Amino acid sequence: MKKALAVILSIVTVLASVMLFASCKNKENDPTDSAAPSGAATTAGTETGSDLDYVKSKGKLVIGVTEFAPMDYKKEGSEEWIGFDADLAKAFAKSLGVEAEIVLIDWNNKVFDLNAKTIDCVWNGMTLTDDVMAAMETSKPYCKNAQVIVVPADKADKYATAEACKELNFAVENGSAGKDMADENGFKYTEVLDQASAVAEVASGTSDAAIIDLLMAGAMIGEGTGFENLTYTAKLNSENYGVGFRKGSDLAAKLNAFFDASLADGSMESLAKQYGVQESLVK
Repeated sequence: MKKALAVILSIVTVLASVMLFASCKNKENDPTDSAAPSGAATTAGTETGSDLDYVKSKGKLVIGVTEFAPMDYKKEGSEEWIGFDADLAKAFAKSLGVEAEIVLIDWNNKVFDLNAKTIDCVWNGMTLTDDVMAAMETSKPYCKNAQVIVVPADKADKYATAEACKELNFAVENGSAGKDMADENGFKYTEVLDQASAVAEVASGTSDAAIIDLLMAGAMIGEGTGFENLTYTAKLNSENYGVGFRKGSDLAAKLNAFFDASLADGSMESLAKQYGVQESLVK
């Protein structure tokens, strides 16, 4: 009896070992297992790794922007995005054989939106900083720019230099080159949604000054604009604009070729003149 019981226990032990081994093998091969790395890298586009193929397959290029005249903005009462960047982006999309869809984004979340594929590119007078170029696949520069200090026109003489503005309270767009300049100069600041909001803060007296793009300052403040009582004084830097895509995207090279062709045939300069930014073109 004891011998029979021992044999039975031995068989049970072997069966249990076999079942445990099979379970472990299945777990190793299960792609849904929670031990698999959750942040595994994905290709920029489809299974081929081509962002260009991905955009063509869905028939549209989704462009992330903020309200930023003269680059991306809407006329009062209109839902259509216009501006130098907006019109150039539409022309690029057309050259790819797809539609352009322009969407408003939180500038601070632009890299997240790219990687989540809620947008396909960031095309909004974006400064080519080291951080931007590390996080995105960027085009070559197409426009020159600078960050400038915006103040009430009747105080311009008093705040003509960065040093003279040290005690002011600034408004800056979150995640922007303007914020970087505020940090670099040791300014006190409040972050707001976009550059237009920063200008409005100064106009209302909520902030003493703002830091915005020179191209925007030329279009938005001073004589003949909605903010005639504001002006800009000190230039804090010089910089270049570029367009950002997902890291590794083949769309950046495609856009560079489009820029070259548009400069060669004069269409890019013609568009720049329409929005008054022709002097800023990188040729």
